[in-house]
This record gives sequence, C-alpha cells and structure tokens, in this order.
Amino acid sequence: MTAQVAGVEIPDSDMARCAVALVAQEMPDVLLGHAFRVFLFASLIGRYRTVDYPKELLFVAATFHHHGLARRFGDSNRRFELDSADAACEFLMSHGISGVELRNVWHAIVLHSTFGLDEIDSPLVSLLRAGVETDLMALHFDEISDNDRAAVVRAYPRESAFKVLVINALADGMLWRPESTFGNVNADVLERCNPDFHRVNFCGLILGSQWED
Repeated sequence: MTAQVAGVEIPDSDMARCAVALVAQEMPDVLLGHAFRVFLFASLIGRYRTVDYPKELLFVAATFHHHGLARRFGDSNRRFELDSADAACEFLMSHGISGVELRNVWHAIVLHSTFGLDEIDSPLVSLLRAGVETDLMALHFDEISDNDRAAVVRAYPRESAFKVLVINALADGMLWRPESTFGNVNADVLERCNPDFHRVNFCGLILGSQWED
C-alpha cells in the first residue's frame, strides 16, 4: 500500500494490513481498488469538513464495505451490506475493538448505500458514504481539490471501463438473493444486469394487499 496519498496517511498497523489481506483473498480487484479510493476520498472530505474521525476504523469500514458480496456469503438472503458489516465487526472484535466504535463501523457499512441520512451522529456514516458517492458518482468534487483527486487516482487507478465493471461486480454478489434489493439502490443494479429480475413495487404491495378498502 502507498504510505501517503494527497497528504492522507494510509493506516499500516497490523489490524489494517490484516483487513486488506483478508478481503483481498475474496474480492475482485475492481472492488479492492474502489475500497482504497473510498477511504482516501472520505478522508479528504473529512479534512475539508474539519471532522474528527477514527482514521483506522474508517479504513477498515472502507475495506469491508463490499465484503458481503463475496462468494462465502452465497447462502445469505440478507442485504449484502448487513453481511459486510457483520464481517467487519467480527474482524474488529478479534482485534480488541468493541462498544461504540464497533457500532459506528457497523452503522457506516450498513448505511453506505442509503442516501439522505446525514444527520446520524457518527462521522463514519457520513464520510464512508461520501467516499462511495465520490468514487462511483463523482459527487463531492467541490470538497476535494483537483490535485488531490488526481493524486488518489494515480495511486489507485480506476480500471478501464470501471463504471461497468463495478456494476457487474455488485450484481455478481446479489444474483442469488434478488429479494434483498427491495427498497434500495441494489434493485437498479439487478434490473440492469439480470434480464429475469422483476423489481417489487411498494405501491403495488399496498394496493394489492388483503385490506378491503
């Protein structure tokens, strides 16, 4: 791992290195590179907002935030974010992390793909999501300088056709659990990538319910 990018020091503790080694065994390179950029973008946004946050926990959260897509969760019917968060917390507990710190990481990973929840009292939640939004949708560019953004991409380049590759990587981890995408952005992924997928409509569930009114 590059020691420092755009003035952001990448954690190199035993816990950080173990997190990368564990996730790298099971995740495609496109998601691993994405995780590093998410951490860096989130850190730069935290610096811009002058937010105090635990850098090592943000790094672990970024590293694990897509881990629930791994094949070892192939029997799960839950949202992949829940599997990611549980895996991260199991890892953190093995390194002595507990209490509020553990819960904040869990919330950050579970909510990273849920928009409009910036009022939650944990900087990890808002920063992790902001890092994801920056790398995937080019949001928050006003909070990161052009030079810093270029430095991140130099250190951890976006693959050719990254946009399509990352969508396909997301789909690969959800094809066997389409029901888990109801009510969240993951339904958009399966609608694009799986011709047999039919999204559940919330209004249809209400109108088609057994109530007589």
